[in-house]
Amino acid sequence: MISRDLASRLAPVLDWTPANGDQFFIPRPEISESVFTIADMVVELIVRHGEERFHFNGTVEWALDSVESDAVVWMPREEQLRGLLGDAFLSLDRVGEGFVVSGAGPAGAFHTEPRPDASDAYAEALLVVLPERDPAAAAAVGALTR
Repeated sequence: MISRDLASRLAPVLDWTPANGDQFFIPRPEISESVFTIADMVVELIVRHGEERFHFNGTVEWALDSVESDAVVWMPREEQLRGLLGDAFLSLDRVGEGFVVSGAGPAGAFHTEPRPDASDAYAEALLVVLPERDPAAAAAVGALTR
């Protein structure tokens, strides 16, 4: 799963249309460690007396009433990040204990620094490919291009 830091850095440069299965977090200290998944219906596994049953619930008891979509941070999945890279994506390689994405950006070919999670490597590559939409992101990715 993509790190909260990278998801926050990507938020200004990505257009997100929320869909079932998407995950997000709410960047407020009292709840920032929770990750939420968009779903039409909550399905809960209940085990009683050795029997497993799925319970379909309309909502969970402790649920928030609502939160504005612009007050949350999308945490794109690996395949979503790869798809957002499009033709700029060249390869994902294992390097030591990490992953490196090679791509074609505005300044030419580049390689990200090794990241422990492939999702983070894809996110770093997106910050190289999409910086023209966010000048702060452009400055932050200078060290990634080679």
